[in-house]
Amino acid sequence: MSITLIIFWFLSFLALLSAAIVVFAKNPVYSVLFLIVTFFAIAGHYLLLSAQFLAAVHIIVYAGAIMVLFLYVIMMLNLNKETEPHKKPLIKFIAVIAAGLLMLTLVAAFKGTEITVVTAADPSIGSVETLGKVLFKEFLLPFEVSSILFLAAMVGAVYLSKKDLN
Repeated sequence: MSITLIIFWFLSFLALLSAAIVVFAKNPVYSVLFLIVTFFAIAGHYLLLSAQFLAAVHIIVYAGAIMVLFLYVIMMLNLNKETEPHKKPLIKFIAVIAAGLLMLTLVAAFKGTEITVVTAADPSIGSVETLGKVLFKEFLLPFEVSSILFLAAMVGAVYLSKKDLN
């Protein structure tokens, strides 16, 4: 058994375990912390696939920025069990039925698929240089449009967060 396979199985076990703790944790702060562990395990899988840039961006964007926002929102909401509205049993039952239907749909969608293992013949496939060439040659227009969209979202967030001075 190679070291790569051992690392793969360890990261897979870690990702699944921490994702399960995210779902079943009672405290939302623990959920966020274990979600960060899940993101690091997924970044480890990216490293095993020789996608170093994707792993670094994944850690910076998800484990860094998004999780800080999640923690900030959790602290701002001040989730207390006393103030939390209780759901009716009918609503919970409908949620379980909807989740079961989603699971059934996913199982039916993946029923006829085959698992294939793809190995990269070229070691530069996951490199930053190759990604930059593809991004700025083939996908320049969508890249620039998304940057304008992000800029508009940031301006809107700043405008909405400013207090009324009148």
